Amino acid sequence: MNKKPLSLRIEESRLEKLKRYADVKKKTMTQLIEDWIDRLPTPTDTDGA
Repeated sequence: MNKKPLSLRIEESRLEKLKRYADVKKKTMTQLIEDWIDRLPTPTDTDGA
């Protein structure tokens, strides 16, 4: 699969929290974010978007 970069702005405290959590779980921040995205429900046409 072709990976694309993602850039976002978050508060420093949240970034540090994410880094610590990733370290404890032995995962990268990318893996954690991808895992979270994968758990999102698939939007449908009836979601009112």
